[in-house]
Amino acid sequence: MTTRWTTAVATTGAALVVALGLSGCGPGTPEEPLPTPTATVDAPVRGDRKGPPKPDVPVVWPLTGVETEKVARRPAVSVKIENAAAARPQVGLVEADIVWEEVVEGGISRFVATYHSNIPDIVEPVRSVRPMDPAIVAPLDGILAFSGGQGPFIAAVERYGTQTLINDDGDPGFSRDPGRVAPHNVIGSMPTFFAQADGRRTSPPPAQFQYARKVGQGTAPRSGKPVREVDVRLSPAQRTVWTWDPENKRYLRSEGSAASVAADGRRHSARNVLVLFTHVFNTKWVDPSGAPVPEHKLAGRGGSGTLYSSGRGVPVRWSKKDHNSPIVLKTNSGREVELDPGNTWIELVPAGSGDWSPR
Repeated sequence: MTTRWTTAVATTGAALVVALGLSGCGPGTPEEPLPTPTATVDAPVRGDRKGPPKPDVPVVWPLTGVETEKVARRPAVSVKIENAAAARPQVGLVEADIVWEEVVEGGISRFVATYHSNIPDIVEPVRSVRPMDPAIVAPLDGILAFSGGQGPFIAAVERYGTQTLINDDGDPGFSRDPGRVAPHNVIGSMPTFFAQADGRRTSPPPAQFQYARKVGQGTAPRSGKPVREVDVRLSPAQRTVWTWDPENKRYLRSEGSAASVAADGRRHSARNVLVLFTHVFNTKWVDPSGAPVPEHKLAGRGGSGTLYSSGRGVPVRWSKKDHNSPIVLKTNSGREVELDPGNTWIELVPAGSGDWSPR
């Protein structure tokens, strides 16, 4: 058995239960924050002899850069969500602040969806952990919820400081959807996941990217070229297409030629689409069918990519110092990259076998 961290609900966790019970998922977009929990972080202020204190900088949600009156003092919770055909339509992806799409066995993709500003009631279907997940979630110093996984992968997540919640271990918050076929039917209760945060989580989580003040002021809209569609080929089994929607100022997701929609009919979309070339290799581990488990190498690596925001794309260079450091984005001239405020989807494209085409 892998050594697990003791799951304890701290006093702040109790406050989160009350707060989250008041902040159910609504029909708005991911940029529309739910009612703010009682535990909050106020804006920094400075003195003003001629009047009351004024905000020094705008208060923003750390994982989206979207302005808000107050930021909830809760950690980030990430969830492994499936993207096989049998798993669609998913529940809860619309509310995620950041979604990573990664290639797993057989060339299909799987998501790591991170939540902080918007909390859905449930997410579905929850699936198992993979070897690249520790490097994705470690910089958040939060929680990763998943159905299960091979021992070395679970141990790595915990070794780099992330609290784990695992269905196979009987942790609270997991149930089965009788309307779906196993193993594509594990439901995750987001309020229950947040309520289990131990006292060592960073709350609120640290920002993972730099953001411009307003939509349309990021690096891509300021210096990029117009891009109406991005055709991402992760593998022969997974083609993801992003189409620019000028009315809503968002990229709309498709699975090949079919629109990618949530179970409630809402379209999956992103304010920012970040496409990164990564080194992918087969690990020594195999899945139950005997297929090798691939890994995107992220920690201590870097490479090229493109950021798409506001209908424009700009080439970027990415680097990640180690597991616990976030990805750093710079332009080819070495300047720091700013995303537009809003949610972000990250496409991890295998270098050499995958590619993407902007049009």
